Amino acid sequence: MSTQPILRIGTRGSPLALAQAHEVRDRLGAAHPALAQPGAIEIVVIKTTGDMVLDRTLAEIGGKGLFTKEIDEAMLAGRIDIAVHSMKDVATVLPDGIVLPCILPREDPRDAFVCLKAPALAALPAGAVIGTASLRRGAQILWRRPDLKVVPLRGNVQTRLRRLQEGAVDATLLALAGLRRLGMAEHATAVLAPEDMLPAVAQGAIGITCRTGDEAAHRWLATLNDPASATRVAAERALLAVLDGSCRTPIAALAELEGGEVRLRGLVIRPDGTLAHETERRGPAGDAAALGADAGQELLGRAGPGFFDFKAG
Repeated sequence: MSTQPILRIGTRGSPLALAQAHEVRDRLGAAHPALAQPGAIEIVVIKTTGDMVLDRTLAEIGGKGLFTKEIDEAMLAGRIDIAVHSMKDVATVLPDGIVLPCILPREDPRDAFVCLKAPALAALPAGAVIGTASLRRGAQILWRRPDLKVVPLRGNVQTRLRRLQEGAVDATLLALAGLRRLGMAEHATAVLAPEDMLPAVAQGAIGITCRTGDEAAHRWLATLNDPASATRVAAERALLAVLDGSCRTPIAALAELEGGEVRLRGLVIRPDGTLAHETERRGPAGDAAALGADAGQELLGRAGPGFFDFKAG
């Protein structure tokens, strides 16, 4: 009997990334009996630049694909067949030869406030220190609470929670989706409403990529795709595509389906929280990507070219 796997899944090695890869493996096995057999699916752990460089913020490292480049290279070289990604890490333009045919049902996209000293962000005293590596979170915190101090806090979920417990910071913000997927939702002190903390583009969504011409992978993944989640992600990523490039300006967006319509909220904000531009619009779900692009153009025009921080190279 052959021990060769039918399908090789590429993933980062963090506990959250592995939890997501295992979720994909289980969903594939449930949908396709051939993939439920022992050894049919192999999970291949790949170290990415974003995992290896922990002494600088993501904005300082710069560039696209910090958490995807090495995984994409492994796919194009034929070492893996599909790859599981947190969609907020995926560049809006995919490498040649790679496609994104599948978005899983989206988890809750909101951010969680995690603190041992206060029940809510609004209850933190002036001068309290919040740790986050996210420019988007830091900027929105300072926009709402300029009396707080924001400091960098890198590492996986467990590392950041440990640093909080050690007293390195007074509070931190984490994606609620990540805490839930790790079975650690009890660490969330409070869940932040989008009105108070607009999420990252595609936060809480898992995407699965494969090679363009891999018909078998396309067949396996077609049954897992969730059209509603894909519509929401398409609207948010279309907004990001207009604004992004090599931009280090914080950008946030959230699309929600209400009946047959998409409601999209978008935000660009200076990293120090001193100036923000918001937009909201609604339109048919079938026009989600066009709606997102239009919202992005509005924000681009209102903010003006001097608002955005572009990294050279």
